[in-house]
Amino acid sequence: MYEILTTYREELLYSLAVLILLMIIQFVLKKAANKVGKRSEINITRTRLMFKYINILIILIAAFLLAFAWGVGLTDLSLIFSSVFAVIGVALFAIWSILSNITSGIIMFFSFPYKIGDTIRIHDKDMPIEAEIEDIKAFHLHLRTSEGELITYPNNLILQKAVSLIEVERRHDDGKEAL
Repeated sequence: MYEILTTYREELLYSLAVLILLMIIQFVLKKAANKVGKRSEINITRTRLMFKYINILIILIAAFLLAFAWGVGLTDLSLIFSSVFAVIGVALFAIWSILSNITSGIIMFFSFPYKIGDTIRIHDKDMPIEAEIEDIKAFHLHLRTSEGELITYPNNLILQKAVSLIEVERRHDDGKEAL
């Protein structure tokens, strides 16, 4: 054990420093997302979704930095990452609507003016919708019409259509109406 510690001392120290730095960055990013969520009265489940995106970003950065620390050359790293991203790019192009909905979900987290409990009207020429926002997910909104019908509406479409606020009904995260 002592031999391993002395042989790889620099790599272990660099790895430890990278992990500590990335944990601090992750903490700061999560604090910022939580602050934005609270300030904008965003439901806690949507804030937790942002936490998942932050975790994925930190893992990717950690993989890159740790591979570099343990002697993987820059040309090898660029080959690996370009190959991986090429495969991911082809896969995402094949399923572009999913990527579009995830991106829309991130945009909606920071700038969507409507909250859970609000009644909205979506101005669609083919199928106008008036419903209450029941939930906001990573890929879609759950809308409940006055007839009780549940509509799943994609996030990318909600950003492309004109939307009117009909009625504001604020609820706490536990689902009870605010006084």
